[in-house]
Amino acid sequence: MSKELEILEERSLWHWRDSMRVVRFFGFDARLSVLVPLVLLKPFWVVTWVIVAAMMGAFYTMERYGLTFPAALRALRVWFLGRLRPGLLPHRHRRFSDYGAQ
Repeated sequence: MSKELEILEERSLWHWRDSMRVVRFFGFDARLSVLVPLVLLKPFWVVTWVIVAAMMGAFYTMERYGLTFPAALRALRVWFLGRLRPGLLPHRHRRFSDYGAQ
């Protein structure tokens, strides 16, 4: 009887296990659904479909390499801006330090 109660208690907590999973929409990250209004507003423009397909392909490729959607956006930001962080005041910038050879 106690074994059955343990199993029931464990099943009652299963919903928490999947609470941080990424929501998927047709195999893609659901945050790419931002592109859907673009297609709905101009469905007959070939350029619109090409842009949407290119963005979906780019983010699919990034996911295959292990980057999530937010991590891919951060990597893209770093690629454009480099290590410069313009939102920080100059006295808040951290200096790079090397503790290896002294």
